[in-house]
Amino acid sequence: MQWGPGAIGRGHANRPIQRRELRPGWQAFCFYPPTVYVSPRRPRKPPPGGNVACGPHFLGPQISTSLLPDFSPAVNSSALSPNAESDRLRVILAAPRNPLNIGAAARAMSNFGFFHLRVVNPYELAFREARSAVGAAPLLAQAEEFKTVAEAVEDCTLVVGTTAVGQRQLQHPVRRLDQATRFLRKSLTRSRVALLFGSEKRGLSNEDLSYCHWLLRIPTREEHRSMNLGQAVAISLYELVRDPKAVVKPEKHIFATAADLERLTQLLLDALRSSGYLKSGPSGSQKRRSAAPTEEKIRRLIRRLHLSAMDAELTLGIFRQILWKSRQDNKLSQ
Repeated sequence: MQWGPGAIGRGHANRPIQRRELRPGWQAFCFYPPTVYVSPRRPRKPPPGGNVACGPHFLGPQISTSLLPDFSPAVNSSALSPNAESDRLRVILAAPRNPLNIGAAARAMSNFGFFHLRVVNPYELAFREARSAVGAAPLLAQAEEFKTVAEAVEDCTLVVGTTAVGQRQLQHPVRRLDQATRFLRKSLTRSRVALLFGSEKRGLSNEDLSYCHWLLRIPTREEHRSMNLGQAVAISLYELVRDPKAVVKPEKHIFATAADLERLTQLLLDALRSSGYLKSGPSGSQKRRSAAPTEEKIRRLIRRLHLSAMDAELTLGIFRQILWKSRQDNKLSQ
């Protein structure tokens, strides 16, 4: 039934509205027949001596917790605490261009229980305010910024890059995501692991790839290989957590960190230059461009050795002695 105008105009319960009083356009807007309009009622006061208000549609703010001892919110009842394995993973975004993609990656990390995000040379400085990081604002606020990939991965013993492969001629072993997760879980039982994602436009550069031990790819159709950055992060992390009952044997050896391997790489390059194997080219950016392929090859070679921390320390001592002896001989010959 429709109620007529009263103290507050149409809709007050004084008399029914006649159909002729309704405008046709107004009837169509309200999807005729129109609904019943009832004046609002004030909520009833709680009875004396009680905290719970009466009425089926009212739940007062003064509910006694003693009445609901086992009550807990159904949504977001508690923050997901990271376990030892998930706490060792570092998700690294190299030169991301879109803050929304950074926020989407942070949201996916929070969804699956990974809380360590690192960003290398982000294109947009205001990425920490990305609205796409729904529910993951604290994670995004604590994200670490680095200028280079080398700095971002230096405390990790395994660095795994992501690639769509395409027409590139890669110098690394490439594993499908479902195959790669077994190796990732095993490494996460003992040490930190870096999962490296490239920029949305070009992916990982050859220099970025030279810091990786191996690569993974998400199986997509050949005609459309590339994925959105946030989606790639979400799928990769889901694959890591989707089988929590899988038994993973811990690593027996502690592998060298990326920082140790990089020191070993630079020491070997110095020894090669001192011995004359590598020629010192012109200074500046031209030198860096000409020497880059050789440095990347040496860097990949060192990582293919899979040196333990003890073996890396031993090799560093050997190369230091070789370099010192080579420089001494060069001084005597001059």
